Parts: sequence; structure tokens; C-alpha cells
Amino acid sequence: MGPVCTVGYQGSTVPAVLDALREAKVELLVDIRAVASSRRPGFAKTALAANVATIGVEYLHLRGLGTPAEGRAAARAGKHAEMRKIFLSHLATEEAQAQLEILASLIREGRRVCLLCFEADAAHCHRTLVANALAKKLGVEIIHLAPQNDD
Repeated sequence: MGPVCTVGYQGSTVPAVLDALREAKVELLVDIRAVASSRRPGFAKTALAANVATIGVEYLHLRGLGTPAEGRAAARAGKHAEMRKIFLSHLATEEAQAQLEILASLIREGRRVCLLCFEADAAHCHRTLVANALAKKLGVEIIHLAPQNDD
């Protein structure tokens, strides 16, 4: 099994994210936002799936691995410890565990996966908690991608 990548698109552009995915040889982008819409052009679910397809990357949305509304509110307020507590409680639910197992199965099959969310700083994002759960379950390395912008 190869490493599991993560990426946040906050402050980034579609071309920069695509370049980061290409460089990391990602095969499957797993969107773990509870709500796969975005005010940033090109990052809403349908547009994102079409954009990553242009570089040969598949797209999968696993909504059950997204942060619940109260966790998103805590994150927006900069209450990272509160967001973490809320998300870890959510991650223990049957739905989230089922989706984590789907993700783990894809990785076991040898798919090069990248977890996507909005937050640029992986240390403040729930995707790191999902990645850590995968690392514990599978023993995989975690690589946090940092898309470089041209501007």
C-alpha cells in the first residue's frame, strides 16, 4: 500500500490542486466534506469531479466522513479543539465507520488516494483525523499536499 495524501483547497486554485494531485500520482480523490458545495469556482462536487477527470483522477464523495454542522461552526470560529472533539465523536458512529471501511478497502486494493477538504492547514482539519484513523488501521504513511499557487 502506498501513502494516503490529503489536500485542502482554501486559498488555492483548481490548476494548483490538479498539479499537486498529479505530482503525488493520485488515482482517486475522496471528497470528505459533509456538504460538497463551494463558493470557490471549480470546487463544487460536479465541477470538481469533471476537473480531476481531466488529469485521469477519479472522484468519490464520502459524505459520512464529513464534519457535522456543529463541528464546522466550531472550525469557522477557530475552536479547533472543539471541532476535533465533535468530529471524533462523529467518526465513532456506525455511518462514519462504514465509510472509513470503504475507504480502507480502496487503499488495500492499492489505490493511491487523496482526501480532500476545504481547510488549508491540515493540523486544523478533520481530514487529518480521518487520515490518522487510516494510518492506525492500515499502517499507511500520510502525506499532506500543499498546492502552490501561481499568484
